Amino acid sequence: MLFALLALAGAAGASVNSASGRAVLHWFGPDERGLALGVRQTAIPLGAGVAALVLPPLVAAGGLDAAFAFLGGVCIAGAAAGGVVIRDRPTHEPLQPSAPSALRDRRIWGPRLGSSLYLVPQIAVTGFVVLFLHDVRGLSPAEAAAVLAAIQLAAVALRIASGRWSDVLGDRLVPLRRTGLAIAAAVALTTALTSAPLELLVPSFVAAGGLSMAWNGLAFTAAAELAGLGRSGAAIGLQQTILALVGTLVAPAFAATVDATSWRTGFALAALAPLGGWWALRALTGAVETRAVG
Repeated sequence: MLFALLALAGAAGASVNSASGRAVLHWFGPDERGLALGVRQTAIPLGAGVAALVLPPLVAAGGLDAAFAFLGGVCIAGAAAGGVVIRDRPTHEPLQPSAPSALRDRRIWGPRLGSSLYLVPQIAVTGFVVLFLHDVRGLSPAEAAAVLAAIQLAAVALRIASGRWSDVLGDRLVPLRRTGLAIAAAVALTTALTSAPLELLVPSFVAAGGLSMAWNGLAFTAAAELAGLGRSGAAIGLQQTILALVGTLVAPAFAATVDATSWRTGFALAALAPLGGWWALRALTGAVETRAVG
């Protein structure tokens, strides 16, 4: 029963990304859309940062029951807030699809493939940094969780900054590809510092983790603009589904790699993945313009 309820909660929560992304997209023009979706995407690292700080002491004080009660409470609060403030933008124009189905539109598969490869270092760093710092470097669970919280805060700032960068530049793919190179460099540096003093390693983890999450809003904006207003929700939802599927494969694959080799090898391989994303996005450079959607 517990497994079934957790699966149901995860499935219901998955709808939030595409629906809220589409809602935000409709309210902003081309010169503000990257920043707006970047701000919207800060919800994920902000929530993860709060969870990293709040859940460990909650579990210590009241067990898993207290943690689940807290998570359920914030979901109810979020639903209530959404019901009060979220409204569709008034328009007299029909929301006709301006592109083929989100499944058949080949242009949208570039951001999807690139995003999938960018996800590898994100999972490797954010999903395993607490375990690595606790088991290998001797930090307490609270101290390791604080590093994860710092990563999430860095991701918040970088998602907003990258969205604004794309608005000023008038292009989504150029910042997206350059972010991929920055991710690869940051994770490679962290790989080299896995045995270094914590004064060097922790800031490196924060930079690598923050950068590994900075691309998300850019990829969503690119996919939505290519799809057009009538397909924006489907495009974002499909991209999110693909990322979720890739994430379920990356986490056990990274763990198995570390178990069979070493942490350094696992992080080194993760650093190579965004280079593949950078290459996959090359053909679309210049094709995604900050144009009016729909």
